[in-house]
Amino acid sequence: MALIAVSWHGVAQDAAAPPPATKAVDTKPAVAAPATETPAADVVEIPLVHGSAAGIRTPSAPNAWGGERSGSEPTLSDRVVSYRIDAELDAAKHTVTGKQQMAWRNRSDRAVRSVYLHLYLNAFKNEGSTFFTERRVLTAHGRSRGAAVLKKGQWGWIDLERVQQGGASLKWSFVQPDDGPKSDETVVRVDLAQPVPAGETLTLDIDFLSQLPRVVERTGWWGDFNLVAQWFPKIAVLELPGERGATEVQWNAHEFHFNSEFYADFGSYDVRLTVPSDYTVGAVGEQQGEPLQANGKTTYHFIQGDVHDFAWVAAKGFKTLDGSYTGPGSPKVAVRVIYPPEYAASAQPVLKATIDSLGYFSNTLGAYPYRTVTAVVPPYNAAEAGGMEYPTFFTAEGYATIDERTSDQWEIDFVTIHEFGHGYFYGLLASNEFEEPMLDEGLNEYWDERMLRERNQRILVPSSWAARIGVRPSMDVFVQERMGAGLKSPYDPLSENAWNRFSSSSYGTVYSRTATAMHDLEERLGKPVMERAFREYYKRWHFRHPSVADLRATLIDVSGDAKNVNEIFDQYVYGTAFIDDRVASIDNEEVLPQSGVTDKDGKRNEVVAVELEKQIDKQRDAWDKSHPKAKPGEGPFPWRGTVTVVRQGAPVAQLLRVKFADGSSEDVHWNDQRRWARFVFDKPSKVVSAELDPEQKILLDANKLNDSRTAKGNAAASRRWTADVTALLQAFYSFLVTL
Repeated sequence: MALIAVSWHGVAQDAAAPPPATKAVDTKPAVAAPATETPAADVVEIPLVHGSAAGIRTPSAPNAWGGERSGSEPTLSDRVVSYRIDAELDAAKHTVTGKQQMAWRNRSDRAVRSVYLHLYLNAFKNEGSTFFTERRVLTAHGRSRGAAVLKKGQWGWIDLERVQQGGASLKWSFVQPDDGPKSDETVVRVDLAQPVPAGETLTLDIDFLSQLPRVVERTGWWGDFNLVAQWFPKIAVLELPGERGATEVQWNAHEFHFNSEFYADFGSYDVRLTVPSDYTVGAVGEQQGEPLQANGKTTYHFIQGDVHDFAWVAAKGFKTLDGSYTGPGSPKVAVRVIYPPEYAASAQPVLKATIDSLGYFSNTLGAYPYRTVTAVVPPYNAAEAGGMEYPTFFTAEGYATIDERTSDQWEIDFVTIHEFGHGYFYGLLASNEFEEPMLDEGLNEYWDERMLRERNQRILVPSSWAARIGVRPSMDVFVQERMGAGLKSPYDPLSENAWNRFSSSSYGTVYSRTATAMHDLEERLGKPVMERAFREYYKRWHFRHPSVADLRATLIDVSGDAKNVNEIFDQYVYGTAFIDDRVASIDNEEVLPQSGVTDKDGKRNEVVAVELEKQIDKQRDAWDKSHPKAKPGEGPFPWRGTVTVVRQGAPVAQLLRVKFADGSSEDVHWNDQRRWARFVFDKPSKVVSAELDPEQKILLDANKLNDSRTAKGNAAASRRWTADVTALLQAFYSFLVTL
């Protein structure tokens, strides 16, 4: 299978040429001689963004992407591209035949001679794709979803059968902008018959055939279920100077990587879908009128403006459940859940979590602007199609039954909230998921957990011993996030691109470590300030394409606290710092009268040790008689307690809470660059315990178990932590298996 069409990679293709002989099954690539036409002298070659692009540090210009949207413009977004697609599903072969007319506006100040298209489905064409090549390497160093092995007849691809500009057939060739294997065919360069002048519009007519793969990850088929995503030729993004760190006009067109997702211009979609009449259909956008039926087939018509992708589902025997949402600033939103009969128990929870999410995200970030939301529950054996997002359309998770004694309900709610939330951070904010995944996956995870925390929805920790006595232990959602955040020795900065990672596990920390970092920043800035900052971030950048630098600039502008914002970004977003402060020791010394010679009032006095000991004993006896209920550690003499703390990672402002035997406590602040510090307390009673971060505000600390210490050892805490952590890990890995 790795040899499929290998001899044809990189060869310029002419849609009018007949397909060559090939050993590949049903791929039929159209191949012709390389193009020999010389570009016009006045057309400057526009460079491609290299695969090392990541972590932007320079904020975008105020007029980037047309500037901040005021709401008074004729369209919600500055629409760059429009797609009109007629597509028909062959349900037996899992193929989609498409005719597409794409109109793209050249926003730059120069003529464009070539454009780049994403052919994402070719990631599933053979094991020589960038996707499968990276999967072999990355999964060798960590866990991953999408581990299915494709067999004969289960591969997927997309064939360009005709590409025309004004009636002229165009040539194209596969390219690898990120220096991936030459056998990768997920990005194609199309050379135009006529350059597109600055400010003018290019229209391409494209015929294509998409073969869906058996579900590996995100898209594909299983049985009579077809999730049709990444399925049509999609133009790359032309970035201008001042946009996401760009210093020149450049094409942003990355290969389909194993860990990356997507990036595209806002525009409009007008799509007609023809499927067998006994199939249930759902898609991005609003359905136009009643579907048309003829000859056992039904055609559905969907339109949606101001989005940057289009996906749909066609499945036999699936059912629907409908609801709605109304809220300030939003149109009435029709909410639909499409689900298989075996997961009927999940339909109502998914519907409720979706409607609740509409309310939370609208109230905390900005009003939801579209008229529809569609959630799809994939069937058994197609779980890898679950947990994926598209504008106004996402896939959730299914359960045959929901056991209230387990975390089933929490997991359904979390996945639903998370995928809906992408509609804001991936959809409306439209960050570049290739280069800055933390802006989508990470920020969305953080905001999702805030919603769950607002609902007081904790994750249940399975525990057999607790169940026997009727106890249901639970854990705060942010505590759970930090446990999977790889805080002790992170390999990659959060701002790194999606694929240049040590492993899939390291990429996975983009979710949890970002959520943890934003949690800690919220603790520093305050909850109201963080909420205002994120609302402002959404206001400035929705229907545009912000960078990490734009997020940082907004946080600083709103909070006025550059020190704390820059510290989090420099250490954790752009860097790989970690925190690990610990209480190293507690030492108590009773402050007794001292023997020896002293001078006072011109007289010299000598205290003999033997006599002093008798005096001390006499004072102790008298104190014990007068204090029959005294606690251990109290007495007639004061105590000097010394608490030593050690810093093994990045500096962070710490609160140290010290407790004494008489029940009193004292808080001190450790907020300097010292690698260790000693705090001395002269008190009536001895120190019994010391704890850093007693209010659990610093979840970035890699080891919370060493944050506290008692003067006298007690194994109860370690036994409890060991049991709880073991139970949580069992639940976490069980959850991963379902994703």
